[in-house]
Amino acid sequence: MAAFERIRAATAADSVYFDFEGSAIKSDQTAAVSEHSKLAIAFSNDHVTLQGNCDERGSREYNLALCQRRADAVKQSMILLGVPQERIETISFGKEKPRALCHEQTCWAENRRADFVDEWK
Repeated sequence: MAAFERIRAATAADSVYFDFEGSAIKSDQTAAVSEHSKLAIAFSNDHVTLQGNCDERGSREYNLALCQRRADAVKQSMILLGVPQERIETISFGKEKPRALCHEQTCWAENRRADFVDEWK
């Protein structure tokens, strides 16, 4: 169980960050996807919800669609890495769950992300 707790702790705060108006996973973001995939493969009780998020710019409809594409991109990568698709769910939060609250580039970059939420069943 100690190994499980170490892996779980190491991946607990991981997110995948995206470019402005982008939903492609950048090469510097693949490690988070890979580590979460390894966790989900190693522990069959792990079910993952991918929460798509974006910055405050854009219409509500545009942001919800963009965030869904971001969550779906991470899901597809995890499936390609061997995680069964029935153990991955996606949800789009649009701009409703900002991590940073300022109205400048640094905050916007922090808010353009997909978060991993693990549920142990």
